[in-house]
Order: sequence, then structure tokens, then C-alpha cells
Amino acid sequence: MKSSYIHIVIFSLLGLSSCRTPSSQVTREKLKSELIAVEKEFCDMAQREGVEKAFVYFAADSAVILRGDHLIKGKEAIQRKYSLFPTKGVKLVWTPDFADVAASGDLGYTYGKYTYTATDSLGVNHASEGVFHTVWKRQTDGSWKFVWD
Repeated sequence: MKSSYIHIVIFSLLGLSSCRTPSSQVTREKLKSELIAVEKEFCDMAQREGVEKAFVYFAADSAVILRGDHLIKGKEAIQRKYSLFPTKGVKLVWTPDFADVAASGDLGYTYGKYTYTATDSLGVNHASEGVFHTVWKRQTDGSWKFVWD
């Protein structure tokens, strides 16, 4: 009888262990990949539809951006700021080099390099390069929106 009981316990434990959820590391790697993809979608939208539309679309309602030594707080203020952004002769391109996600899966960040190019009235291109850092928050619908840029 004891032998039967031990076998039942062992098979039950084996069955339960085979039904466990994927490890948190696998989930975090998936979320990191999502963030890289979202960051690339963000840049692609800026190229296709303009910088203003992309920044507004990917911003959380409470997002904050730092430009120079000025903080622009909230999605509406970001829209006002980028409505002044020139659309002709200007190109902003960036590529994420790294992403990480909190163990909770609700916050993450990316960083990488950007290039800002503007063509002056004589047709001369002026480029500046730098490093960007974006903090992302997972929304209740599963999408990612930036809360800091």
C-alpha cells in the first residue's frame, strides 16, 4: 500500500512539474524582444508619418521628455512641442542597441544611437548624433508606451 501511495505522489509531482509556466527568464527575453520591436516601430512611424505623430502615438498620457534642459510633461505638451518640429529637410533616425525589462514585466527601458539631420536653405546637410534612453511602461491592453524620453 505504501508503495502505491509513493508512486501516486511521484507521478503527481512529475505531472505538475511538466505543466508549469515558462520560466520568468524566457518571459523577460520575450518582453525585451517586444521592446526592441516597439522602439523600431516608433522610429519607422517617425520616418513614414512624421516625428510629431510618432512621438504622440507612442507617448503615455503622463509621459515626460527632456529636451535640452527643459522637461515637457504630458502627451498634450509633447504634441505642442513636436507640432513646431520642422517637417521639411529634417530626418530623425534611431536604433535600439539594448533593452531590459523589470522582473514584474510592466516597466522596461531601451537605449541606442540616434542621428538628427537637417538640410539648410543651401542644401547642406548638418547632422548631430547622440545616445537616446527611453523608459517604457506596459499598458493594460498589453501595448508599450514611453513614459520618459
